[in-house]
Amino acid sequence: MLTRCPNPKCKLVFEIGGEREGKNGPCPQCGQVITFRSLAVLKEVERQQERLHAARLDRSSRVERVPETRPTHTARFSALLEDIRSLWNVGSMFRSADGAGFGKLYLCGITGCPPRKEIAKTSLGAEDVVEWEHAAGALDVLPALAASGVTILALEKTETSIPLRDALAREMIRAPLCMLVGNEVSGVSAEALACAQQVCHLPMRGAKTSLNAAVAFGIAAYMVREFIE
Repeated sequence: MLTRCPNPKCKLVFEIGGEREGKNGPCPQCGQVITFRSLAVLKEVERQQERLHAARLDRSSRVERVPETRPTHTARFSALLEDIRSLWNVGSMFRSADGAGFGKLYLCGITGCPPRKEIAKTSLGAEDVVEWEHAAGALDVLPALAASGVTILALEKTETSIPLRDALAREMIRAPLCMLVGNEVSGVSAEALACAQQVCHLPMRGAKTSLNAAVAFGIAAYMVREFIE
């Protein structure tokens, strides 16, 4: 299986065994630990970018439209949605972002973008008031955010992650911040996790080990705003 390094400064195309898709490992050229994605998935991302570019040229895309009813909250609170496959989840996250006071969503990888009827069905118009932009990968966004002083908070369960409630109570998370939410199955990619200053999880007290991505984001977004103004 062919894959490509997501590091914008590398972009090496190389071959791996098909069983390694979705697994983590180092790029043979730059050495960065990445999550391996097939070129077919990456081409899907490129097609989405082409559609957005065509929409911009047609001047009908919501990327360029500034709603007259934009709320007062700003991108002091933002979230990066990485490879969210379900358009209904994307719409729900728009709605939760608006309700919690998150001013911007970075839609990365295969995450779907408005205008889509599936997104609109669950967002109920929130995509009209929450600013958004699409990027091919998380590494096209996160380094610049971190360099500008934004706290990168990954919502993910790892061996070293801590409960989000504890991190907030101990004032380990400050605004401005960007919350990372990953793919419904594989979670946040290795390269995106490497950019995070804090990695936090929501406790699971039942048989299942994770929540639906949109549900997890909604809970975490409201928790963050309860502790941070």
